[in-house]
Amino acid sequence: MISLLMVCTKRESLSDFVTALEKYDDVDMSWAESGSSALEAVSGKAFDLAVTDEDLEDMTGIEFAQKLVTLNPLINCAAVSGLASDAFHEATEGLGLLMQLPPCPDKAQAEKLFELLKHILGMTKPGN
Repeated sequence: MISLLMVCTKRESLSDFVTALEKYDDVDMSWAESGSSALEAVSGKAFDLAVTDEDLEDMTGIEFAQKLVTLNPLINCAAVSGLASDAFHEATEGLGLLMQLPPCPDKAQAEKLFELLKHILGMTKPGN
């Protein structure tokens, strides 16, 4: 079972993305609306991936990723960001984020991220 934590204030912004992930039988999805509630959740449960929206109730997605890496550097993380890729790389350098997702990510981004995560977790071989 792959455990995902979706961190967002407005679930509709991730609806297409989440719908694509819900089709997998081996996914357990949890939700948090704020960065602080997500950080509390990861301190009590093991997650394979946290996906953060760009803006949360109490911090930005990048600020959440910075705090997450400090709390548990082994949790994979992807972040929604409207920044240009160079600016995103600059802002997140050293955080080890798996992927930058565009605002309102869709099914294609969900499938790409899920395949990358399965590869990292050793569930698939390269190129599969």
